[in-house]
Amino acid sequence: MIPPPTPHPDDPVELYFVPEGRAAQLKFAALGRPLIWGELRRAGRVPDDLSVAQRFQIQQRFSRRVLGHLGVRLELRGLENIGDGPYLIASLHEGIADVLCLLQLPLPMRFVARREIFTWPEIGPVITRLGHLSINPEHPLGGFRDLWRGATTILGGGESLVTFPQGAIAGIQSDFQRGVFEVARRVGAPILPVAISGTHRVWEHPFAPTLRYGQPAALTVLPPISADDLQTGNLEAIRVRTRRAMKAAALKGGSPPARVFDPDRDGYWDGYQLDIDPDFSEMARKMEAHRAGFLKGTA
Repeated sequence: MIPPPTPHPDDPVELYFVPEGRAAQLKFAALGRPLIWGELRRAGRVPDDLSVAQRFQIQQRFSRRVLGHLGVRLELRGLENIGDGPYLIASLHEGIADVLCLLQLPLPMRFVARREIFTWPEIGPVITRLGHLSINPEHPLGGFRDLWRGATTILGGGESLVTFPQGAIAGIQSDFQRGVFEVARRVGAPILPVAISGTHRVWEHPFAPTLRYGQPAALTVLPPISADDLQTGNLEAIRVRTRRAMKAAALKGGSPPARVFDPDRDGYWDGYQLDIDPDFSEMARKMEAHRAGFLKGTA
């Protein structure tokens, strides 16, 4: 099998939905597409001075309606670990449906998103209007600065900020970047870890346009990491411990399958910030060998 071309941040994005099965195609054409684009247009017309409560209501309504139409069977676990917030939420990342599921948590929130998503048709203007945070992970210093400044403003206004420490939706083997832990220390905020599995089956973008109805998904909220622990503890040890705990929750028996990265199928994502978790040693060696060859070829 010929692997797909590796995505690149500068490639133009076209958003395709190909529902799986004839009945699903008819359902999506008649109900799903008008619902999604209608909700996006409605959200794109909201005032630009929304209160925290108004933004929360608008986003939750959109999430609830789309998840309901798609029949996503979402299991929420560990809700007792949520306090008043606001938090820096550190979430595993499998696909676009992660956002819909996270919005079912009882916390007003905004999201960190890659800069190119703000240029996507229909979606970009909406997330700009709703005040989500744009960063460029491929420029680490600038991305960190934008995350730090954005977190200071958003948390200071009483909203949690969702970050994806893996930085990409490649799969469970993706390593965690250090940025969210360093930002949490600097702004004095607790981190709320959230494990996700199964959402990659809802819509497979960017690997395929396949859309599926009736998929199971699980979202597990782990105990928060206090601001005091982040101030006084070893950030590297906290990063590794948190990464392992979140992935263990996602891979726990009885959970929907997590997305597994296969570079021969998915491409190597050259040009993206994508590192492999050293706990997945065979995959880490494979990626390291590829990257060394790639850099040698571009020198």
